[in-house]
Amino acid sequence: MRIHRVVLAALAVMAMSAVPVQANILISVDKSAQRMTVSVDGSVRYVWPVSTGRGGYATPSGNFRTFRMEEDHFSKEWDDAPMPHSIFFTMEGHAIHGSYDVKRLGTAASHGCVRLAPDNAAVLYALVKKEGLPNTKVVLTGNAPAAAPLVARRKPGRQQEDADAAAYRPAYGQRYAPQADQSPYGQPTWGRPGYQQSDGAPVYEQPRPRGWFPFFN
Repeated sequence: MRIHRVVLAALAVMAMSAVPVQANILISVDKSAQRMTVSVDGSVRYVWPVSTGRGGYATPSGNFRTFRMEEDHFSKEWDDAPMPHSIFFTMEGHAIHGSYDVKRLGTAASHGCVRLAPDNAAVLYALVKKEGLPNTKVVLTGNAPAAAPLVARRKPGRQQEDADAAAYRPAYGQRYAPQADQSPYGQPTWGRPGYQQSDGAPVYEQPRPRGWFPFFN
């Protein structure tokens, strides 16, 4: 009888050990740094760049529990935009999902969701699916950085170009006088009656040469 009890106890221990123990997942999103840290049972496993909500589409802050997953989801609010490997954490529709706009990861660019690179979103989705939605916690902190204002910048050398143009342009009411090292014939005289050299000697207009086709002149 005693042996029978020992055998039953051993079988019970073996059955309990066969049941996998589910881990606790913590998904921390720092909106100020636009970075996600994924920890499993207190040990950091992944650190990825993200995109949270831009101006007017803020991603909420706080502590949340994941409650729904969709591997191949499309947004009904934003023209059926693809949201692969979506993990939803608010009833308003906020989710962690993959995004093909990878060039903007690391900046606030979404409509409120938390965007990941598609490969990273697939890894996170598989992890949450394995450990379970009830064991996955999402914590969002910080504030998304404001977009940098657009500053009009002049191209290099523009100031010098303006200065050169001002020096070349004669003052209002004055006639152009060539510099000493310039030939008086270096500038056209068409339509400038009374044009004079710097030494005061007049330069008379020459007749305009005619081409092969007079009606083009």
